[in-house]
Order: sequence, then C-alpha cells, then structure tokens
Amino acid sequence: MGRVLQRTSISTNIKERLDFSCAVFGPDGGLVSNAPHIPVHLGAMQETVQYQLRVLGEDLQDGDVLLSNHPAAGGSHLPDLTVITPVFHPDEERPIFYVASRGHHADIGGISPGSMPPHSTSIHEEGAVFFSFKLVKKGVFQEAELIRALMAPGEIPGSSGTRNLSDNLSDLKAQIAANQKGIQLVEELIQQYGLDVVQAYMGHIQTSAEMAVRDLLKEVGRRYSKGTDRAELSAVEHMDDGTPIAVTIFIDAANGSAVIDFEGTGPEVWGNCNAPRAVTVSAVIYCLRCMVGRETPLNQGCLAPITIKLPDGCILHPSLDAAVVGGNVQTSQRVVDVLLKAFGACAASQGCMNNVTFGDASVGYYETVAGGAGAGPGWHGRSGVHSHMTNTRITDPEILETRYPVHLKTFTLNPNTGGNGKYRGGDGVVRELVFRSPLTLSLLTERRVFSPYGLSGGEDGKRGQNLLVRKDGRTLRLPSKSFVQVMPGDLFRLETPGGGGYGRADDPREDCTLSPPAKRLEAALRGSVYDYTRAQLTA
Repeated sequence: MGRVLQRTSISTNIKERLDFSCAVFGPDGGLVSNAPHIPVHLGAMQETVQYQLRVLGEDLQDGDVLLSNHPAAGGSHLPDLTVITPVFHPDEERPIFYVASRGHHADIGGISPGSMPPHSTSIHEEGAVFFSFKLVKKGVFQEAELIRALMAPGEIPGSSGTRNLSDNLSDLKAQIAANQKGIQLVEELIQQYGLDVVQAYMGHIQTSAEMAVRDLLKEVGRRYSKGTDRAELSAVEHMDDGTPIAVTIFIDAANGSAVIDFEGTGPEVWGNCNAPRAVTVSAVIYCLRCMVGRETPLNQGCLAPITIKLPDGCILHPSLDAAVVGGNVQTSQRVVDVLLKAFGACAASQGCMNNVTFGDASVGYYETVAGGAGAGPGWHGRSGVHSHMTNTRITDPEILETRYPVHLKTFTLNPNTGGNGKYRGGDGVVRELVFRSPLTLSLLTERRVFSPYGLSGGEDGKRGQNLLVRKDGRTLRLPSKSFVQVMPGDLFRLETPGGGGYGRADDPREDCTLSPPAKRLEAALRGSVYDYTRAQLTA
C-alpha cells in the first residue's frame, strides 16, 4: 500500500518525505496490522475508523470511500487527511475489514501557507474540516463537493482555501489507489485460505500483541512493586510554555494490566499545542510497543490491558473547537517523553519535530527536521535522526531547491549537543535556508526552554534554537512558535535539540567513550534496523 501511495502521489510531502501511513483494520475497526510508517498516525487511525462505524453505521455501502480529519473523529491534526475504504464480501452484509491511509497534505487552507499556523487559537483557522465525507460514493469520485470543502476556509475572514488544490486532488486519488492495493492483497488471502481463517488470524495477531504487553507489565510491576502485586510509577515533563504533562501509572503485576492516568496535566492552552485524545492513544501504544521484549506488530491488542484516563478540558483532551495543529507534532513527543521517563526506559530524545513551513498565496512547503535521540541502558543515542512519533524523511536538496524559492546553505550535525554520560545522547543538526523570494515563515518547535532530560546520572541534551539572519546582517532569535515575513537574502538557521545521556560518565564499570559492543552493532545492522528498512521500502 505504501509503495503505491508514494509512487502515485504528486506532492513533495508524500512522495519525497514519506509523511503518510497505511494500515488494515478488522470488522470492529480495530488496528490489525500496519506498515512501519508514522507512529503518531498509526495509533490514532483506529479511532478514526471506529468513529465512522459509529456515525455512519448502515449507511456504508460497497463502492464508498470516506475522508476524515477532525480530531473529534479520531484525527491527529487537520493536514493529516485519512482515506478509509470499507471492504465487503458477497456472503456478508457488513464490511469484513477496512483499509485506510493517512497522508499529510502540505496545504489545506487556513490562516497561513502550509496549514501549520503557529498562532492559531481555533481549529477553524487551521484549514478544511472533514468529519465523515464520502470522497467516493457508490464508485463515483465526488470532485465538485470535495473542491467546495477544500476552498471553504476562504470564507473565514483572514483565512484562505487550499493553496495546492491540484496536489490535494492528486494525492487523495493516490490514497484511494493505495487502499485498493491493500484490498486486493487481503482478498487474495481470503481466496486462498477463506474468510474465517483470515479473520481468525486478525484476532490472533491482536491477541499476540496483548500477551506481549501483559508480560511487559508483569515484569515492570514486579520490579517496582516491593513485594506486592501492585506498583505505581509517575513522572512530569513540561512544554515550553510551562504546561505540565503529568502521568501516574498504576500497574497490576498479577494480571499484567495498567491504568495510565494523566491527572495533573495542565488545562487546554490558548494556542495550538492541544492534543486530541487519539494522539495520546498513539503515544501510549507506541511506547508500549517499544518496550516489549519480543517482535510483535503494533495493533489494537497492545491497548487491551490498558486503561487511559484523561481529565476533561486538559491539553490532552481539549474542547471540540480547540486549535490542535501543534499537538500532533509537539505535544505527542512530550507525552512519549513523560511515559518513557516514568518507566525509566531511556533518556529523552529531542522531543520536537522542528516543524518548518514557508510559502505564499500560491505555494506551501512543510518539513520536519531531525535531532538527537536519547541514550539508554546499553546504547548511545543516534545523531541526526527522527525519533519517536515522527518517522519522515527530509526532502532531497535538489528537489527542494528546484520546486521552491530557497537555497539550502547548510545541513550538518551539530557536535556536542547530545548529553554526556556512560552512554551519550545523539547530537542535533544545523539546517540553514536562504530565501530567494518574499515568503511567510512559520515555526512550530519545542525544547527551546526545557532541555531533553538525561537519565540515571546522564546529562541533559542541549536545547534547540531558531535564528533569523536578515540580509543586512542583523541576527534575530525567534521563539518556539513564530510567524514572520522573510525577504530575498534572509537566512533561517535551525539548531535542533540533542538527546539526553544515560548513566554517569565517570562510572568505572564501562568506558563511556567506547561505541556499543560489536555484537550489538552487528545485531542492529542485520536485525531491527536492517529488517525495518527493508520492510519500509517494500510496504
């Protein structure tokens, strides 16, 4: 599915940066299996599919394809458009499974080019909204209605309809095609083994994931329970505006279950770092999958032993009209940080997706930029990588400079920005863009105030920094969330955060300057990283 989507899409964001995800869902809408794409998409997509089941119910027909992006409908943020195709079988009245693809569209309207405004305070300022839109109805592509919906944000004062309509239409058709590929492949399985067998194995995959998470919780619970079957873990991290993200995890080691309670988390913010519930669910399922001690697909089964509690009105459970464009890309990373900190799993990674958007009335470009990964017990953090909830590529310099009025002056690692320790945190990067025409520059960043934490005596990683150097040589420091007009000759310098270190650097048990053991490195090259890369390229 993913390869079809990449090959048939038009936009830089999907074709080059691979900012999309594909997955298969069971008849109840629960996630069964996915390609190794974007973690923040995958855990949330089942919420979107299940929302459509609740709302449309009997109105789903063979030949329908649905489009949705609203957070209340399981969306992550508005630019992530989810296309869902129900699959019917001659012997069944209801869909036998669902396939879906979620892609980040570089512009869907709103108050700034790129649809990632750093200063939005309402979701209606962030672009076109879809709850349960029938993109294809009984086999007919609803182009006229779709165009009206994509241009609707222009009716709001100070806002615009989509600035990349042709890309939107082409990429949505590519998502439909990707879904058809997924349907074709699953139908081949059904023809070979029968519907009952395929659906049974969908359940077995989810059960396997559930057992893996229960085993993890039993192990962690016994480690921290102090002779009982119950353990309590807690941690707090802060957004750059001071908003706390707090979690307390109550583990029952006897049956391998847990309650993850975010009581104490700060209220909804006047800004766009509010995160929909689906994003928090994605962060939870991602962290659990990272910590389990066996290979198992990320799916709905991971959440079977888990109860998630989110206080109403907090930044992780905001009101219906709250601005959320930054919650998906920034707050999700802080939720991961606080969960891994509570479990004592590893030091913090950069904790930021470093969202850079620029454009004008006719074009919009969006990218996320890598940084340092956190170290852990037995490994150094990687330098210059995307980590945790993001998993995109960066646009090739040749394509960036050919399609957009910018020049990439510098893109390199930033030495010594990772935290020191027995195991060092990874270094961040420096990325410099020189603008060749008047544009609007938007930044959504974090970890400019609070450093990525080190763990077990390891030092914190360095904070990031946003600098704008005007053509006349004047240097301006830009805040975490910025919206600024740039002129030809202006230079934007992005310094991304490093990862935290793990363990004390003076620990005599091991020389912290040495690389991980050769056997561990070999396993990484021919194990998880090698297999992951092959899986991603063939998904």
